[in-house]
Amino acid sequence: MLPSTLPSLIAVLPMPVVLVGANQRVEAVNTAAIRLFGTDGTGRNYITALRQPALLEAVEQTYADKQTRTAQYYGREGARDTTWTVTVGPVPMQLGLGVVLSFEDMTAMEETGQIRRDFVANVSHELRTPLTALLGFVETLKGAARDDAKARDRFLGIMEREAGRMARLVDDLLSLSRVEQDERVRPRELVDLSAVLLQVINVLAPVAAQSEIEVDFVGPESPVQVPGDAAQLQQVATNLIENAIKYGGHGGRVEVRLTEIGHEPALRGPAVQLSVTDEGDGIEPHHIPRLTERFYRVDSHRSRELGGTGLGLAIVKHIVNRHRGRLRVDSTLGEGSTFRILLPSN
Repeated sequence: MLPSTLPSLIAVLPMPVVLVGANQRVEAVNTAAIRLFGTDGTGRNYITALRQPALLEAVEQTYADKQTRTAQYYGREGARDTTWTVTVGPVPMQLGLGVVLSFEDMTAMEETGQIRRDFVANVSHELRTPLTALLGFVETLKGAARDDAKARDRFLGIMEREAGRMARLVDDLLSLSRVEQDERVRPRELVDLSAVLLQVINVLAPVAAQSEIEVDFVGPESPVQVPGDAAQLQQVATNLIENAIKYGGHGGRVEVRLTEIGHEPALRGPAVQLSVTDEGDGIEPHHIPRLTERFYRVDSHRSRELGGTGLGLAIVKHIVNRHRGRLRVDSTLGEGSTFRILLPSN
């Protein structure tokens, strides 16, 4: 290959590529590299063009020993940090040895790895507290409280509650895994959403009664059908209505409203909107974008006391995504919150 063809070849490559000449100045960059660096560094010394020490060291060593090596480059795209693996290799040129740098975007892989590490850390944290409590109470019951009937009953009640908390966490983890596995397959079976909501409200009636919460359903008398997975839509309704009951304040009211929409711009067609409104304390604006993150809680202590696992809204988000819908949250401090689900009706 003639050296003069190198800039032409670099120009058509999809990944960022930089050619540094024998004079240690940038000979050519392609469009992808200009986007990455934010400027065209042609003609500049590679030290001022590349800047990052690890990358500069790799270029220097390649000039010295003519060996191909890799280095890391850290960039930024808007508000997002990016990570690149850079292959630095020697290339013969008319005036001597040059160096070609090609950049491979590893950001998605890094983010996936971080999500996995965070997930393991969160699960471990969620399980550690109840497990520690269980082990402590078992040790106490085998020792000092062996013959204390009153203490034994109290400890067994706590152990039952902590074991139930772990069971709910495992159930939610399995549910989240199943939902993620099926997320790309859109369900096609027609489901009567009105019937699903009425069934969920009936099942949660004892929970609402304990908090003296009145749950009202407002919707069409005729069936409202959407393409969907009945079990998953029931899970969505259960999560939203149960949360509204738990966080809606004692003696309040929860409204479950079902509305048919002739044309919804966000879905580019007819839709059905499910909204669940409570009269609780509301949610501060900075929490709202993070509500569907796994294990994210607005009030960790209160959520655990109420039996929450921190996975409910993450499950809701994935189910709504599978149904090609939208999840929206509106909240005003001191007045309550409304969770809206938009689902395509065809």
